[in-house]
Amino acid sequence: MDRITNRFKKRLNNGDDMLGLWFGLANNIAAEICAQSGFDWMLIDAEHSPLSDKDILSCLQAVAPYEINPIVRPVSGDKNVLKRLCDVGVQTFLVPMINDAKEAEAVVSAVRYPPSGTRGLGTSMARAARWNMKQDYLTRANEEMCVILQIETKAGLKNLKKIAKVDGVDAVFIGPSDLGAALGYPGQSSHPDVIKAVSEAIEHVRACGKPAGVLAVTSDLVETYRKAGASFVGVGSDCGVLAKGVQRLYDSFLSDEDAEGDY
Repeated sequence: MDRITNRFKKRLNNGDDMLGLWFGLANNIAAEICAQSGFDWMLIDAEHSPLSDKDILSCLQAVAPYEINPIVRPVSGDKNVLKRLCDVGVQTFLVPMINDAKEAEAVVSAVRYPPSGTRGLGTSMARAARWNMKQDYLTRANEEMCVILQIETKAGLKNLKKIAKVDGVDAVFIGPSDLGAALGYPGQSSHPDVIKAVSEAIEHVRACGKPAGVLAVTSDLVETYRKAGASFVGVGSDCGVLAKGVQRLYDSFLSDEDAEGDY
C-alpha cells in the first residue's frame, strides 16, 4: 500500500469540496470514532488542546485505516515543532497565526528536506519513512507535504496576498474567531462585518490561485463561504458535539416537574 501519497493534497488540488471536523479530545479511541464519521478531513488540534506529540502519533495511527484525511494544527510554526511532527507522519499542516510572507516561507522550508528546505534527516527513527523501509520516501516526501497557513490577525489580513503567493504554500485557511476578535468582535464570528471580511479574504486567496478554507458552524455560513470560493470547510468540533449531545440527552429525561423544581 502506498502510504506516501497525500490524499488530501491530491483532492485539494483537484478542487474537491470537502467537509471537515475539528478534533481536540486527547484520546485515540475518540479519534477513531470520529474517523469513521464520513467527513473528508479531520483537524487534530494541538494548538488549543492538551495533545502531545505522542498523542498526535496515537491519533494518526488510530485513523490510518480509514478514508478520512488527518490534518494537524501545531501549537506554532516553530521549525523544531514541525520537524518532530513530520517525523511521526504528519503530511498536512494547518499552521496558525501567520502574519507575513517571511513567516510563510519559514514554515514551507521547515517541512521540506534540503536543498529546497531545512528539515533534518532522521529517517531511521521516523514513522513517516517507515523507519527507512520506504525506499522512495526521501525522493517523494517534499512533494507530498501540504502546507496550509491560517490567517487570523489584522497583519495577516493585510499581507494575505503576499502570503498566499509564497511558493510551497498549498492553501490558506481563514480563522473567523480570532480574526473577528482582531476586528473588534470577540465571540461574534457570525457578525456581518466578520462574515464580510472572511468572504473577501477567501476571494483574495482564490484570486491568487490557491485553495481557501474556513471554519463555519452553520449551514448558512457554509453556503456563504462556499459561494465566496472556500473548498474545504470545517463544520464543527468533537468537543462541541459531545458537550451538546450529553446536554440534549440529559434534557430529554428531565420532566417538566423536575425542571420547575430546579429553578
